[in-house]
Amino acid sequence: MTLAATRPITSRRPAGVVVTIALLFFLAISALACGVALTFSVGDEGAAPPVDWLDAIPLVDSWVVPGLILGIGFGLGSLLVGYGVLTRPRWEWARFIEKPTGHHWTWLGTILIGIGHVVWLGPGLVSLPELSVLQVVYGATGLALLALPFVPTVSSHLRRR
Repeated sequence: MTLAATRPITSRRPAGVVVTIALLFFLAISALACGVALTFSVGDEGAAPPVDWLDAIPLVDSWVVPGLILGIGFGLGSLLVGYGVLTRPRWEWARFIEKPTGHHWTWLGTILIGIGHVVWLGPGLVSLPELSVLQVVYGATGLALLALPFVPTVSSHLRRR
């Protein structure tokens, strides 16, 4: 195959879109891994935070529920939205989201993942006994995912066509 036979690249993704995709996949991979570790760490001392930390978190008595929320909600959710930002598929079920927003469904999905992640980290910052660098990294990730859809180049890229 010669270079002339290859399909030319007609559009490049703006830097903000590339950052959005990277953050969504970063969150997806790490949330899936952490979710699995927490969900299946029953009796395994090294795989989950100390059990006594659960005393400070209301309504939670094991790491299984947080693990499921991380794995399913943030892991699979971020994977789906990241795939959507990358490929912008047209799915019939998403029309009810796209019509009122004027954007591809991933625009709202990215915002919701960002809001959800910031809200998810809030109680941990208040109630857990130790502040972790991971809380800062994932807090910044959540805030970035909340803000990036409003950056003009990202918003324009995700505008409904």
